Order: sequence, then structure tokens, then C-alpha cells
Amino acid sequence: MEMQKSEERMCPIIDIVIPCYCEEEVLPETSRRILEKLMSLIEKGMISDNSRIMFVDDGSKDRTWELIEAYHKQDPHFGGIKLAHNRGHQHALLAGLMSVRDHCDAAISMDADLQDDINVVDEFIVKYTEGCEIVYGVRKARDKDTFFKRSTALAFYRFMEKLGVQTVNNHADYRLMGNRALAALSSYREVNLYLRGIVPSIGYKTDVVYYDRAERFAGESKYPLKKMLALAIDGITSFSIKPLELIFSLGVMICVLSVLALIYGLLAAIFTWPAAGIVSLIGCFWLLGGILLIALGIVGVYVGKTYQEAKDRPRYIIEKELW
Repeated sequence: MEMQKSEERMCPIIDIVIPCYCEEEVLPETSRRILEKLMSLIEKGMISDNSRIMFVDDGSKDRTWELIEAYHKQDPHFGGIKLAHNRGHQHALLAGLMSVRDHCDAAISMDADLQDDINVVDEFIVKYTEGCEIVYGVRKARDKDTFFKRSTALAFYRFMEKLGVQTVNNHADYRLMGNRALAALSSYREVNLYLRGIVPSIGYKTDVVYYDRAERFAGESKYPLKKMLALAIDGITSFSIKPLELIFSLGVMICVLSVLALIYGLLAAIFTWPAAGIVSLIGCFWLLGGILLIALGIVGVYVGKTYQEAKDRPRYIIEKELW
């Protein structure tokens, strides 16, 4: 009996954190499959029976929270966190991770749409027990994506590398984080969250698990093109000032070209050389106007982010918790 209790204490407590926004269509199947996986891991002796599945309701407008409450009543392995209002996927995920970090030895984050392969959770835990503090779930391929999504994703990762931002290619938010990594994550206080860039900057021993990403089980994607672009802009502007440096370089180049153009115009007037027509002049004005507007927009994004950070408002507010 004492030996059995000792073995139970050695099993890590693993909490699975799942952000949800209007997921009533997929949640019944998600809860069933993940509970089966959790119980399987407990039966194998890989994790403690105190492990749980923590759903985070990000201000859903459907019956998502009602379903979470029902699952919690049916089985204590389910827990729930309800945010007071919609704060976005990254904030909901952070709220879940920060809520469970004092309860568990490690937390696994995944989406509610069942696109992440839950069968590789076993590999996550094996790598954690081998000493890895962070384990990334990485897609093997993007064959099921459209050409546009596949090419833009590849371009984004390459662009981030050029800017000097640490990222893990083809990794979203399917990862395991140990308690030390979660404690380190709690020290990052920015309001503009891009966890895919923050987590690699934490350090500690890391590893990767590759998996095939499935189609969404039900419902619609909560990350349309508009939100994907917003997340990409957040990632770029939260970790690099190189866009501002590029604006400065572009400004210097335009000034040099303008001086050369003035010199040419002066020489053309003196020596009666052929000069550019009105169309070229208008084109130059439009080009310069467009560049100025883009530059102002980039500077405005950075100023706006600084303004949001300076106010130091709470990143999320928890309305209810189910433990």
C-alpha cells in the first residue's frame, strides 16, 4: 500500500488547458475524446489521478459555459474558467495556464476543435519526464492547407526569422509547459500577447513532437484571415523594432533619390536636356504619399501598443471558476 502511494506521488499532475469561444458544436466530442485520453494516461501510470481538463470560456455567446458546467458536475476531472468578456484566444489561453500553474506539475495547451492530435500527448509526457520543460507540438506538413495559407505561413516564419524573433516553424499553441516554464511565463507582463514568440524566449530544455493536423471536427474556424493577420502583426511588432528601422532606411534612400532628382532637374534646365513629364511627377507624388501613409501606420501601431502597455490594465478578468 505504501509503495502504491509512493508511485502515485511520483506521477506528475498534468492539466490540459483548452480555450473555447462558441464551441458548443464541437465540445461534446472534444470532452469525450480528451477524457478518454486522460483516463488512459492515468491507468498507464503516466500521470496522477489529480490531473484534469480545464476549459476556458472566452466570453462565448452560445451554450459553451453551460456544457462546461455540466461536464464538471458529471466528472471531477473537468474544470472550467469563465472570463468576464471576450479577450481573444491568446489571453484566454494565458488565463488558463496561470490558473492551473499552482495545481499541476505541467500544463498542456491545445485548441478545442480536435485538429491537434491528442494521441501524441503520451510523447509530450515522456519528454517531460526525461527533463524537458517545454515540448512543442509541430505539424509534419501543411498538405491540407490551401496554397495561399501554406505560402503565407511559410513567408511569415521566414520574415520573423529575418527580424530576429525566436519562433518554432509550423507550431501553433499545442505545447507542454512545466511548472518552472509557467512560473517564468507569469513574469511576462505585456498586454499585447503573442505566446508563440514569448514561450521560445523563456529558455530551459525543450524538444519537439511531430504530428499530423486533422480537419476541424465541427463548427467554424475562430481564426479567419482578419484575425490571422492581426496575430501576425502582433507577433512582428511585439518582438522587433526593425520595421521602424526600415522606415528610417527608406526615408534616407528617398532623400538621396530626391537630391539626385533635383540635381538632374537643375542640369536639365541649364543644358536643355529632356525632362520627365507630368505623369512621372504625379506618379512620384503618389508613391511618396503611399510610403508616408504606410510609415505613419507602422509608427502608429507601435505608439498604440506603448499606450496600451502604459495603462497597465488587467489582461483578463475571471468571472467564475470550477475546480
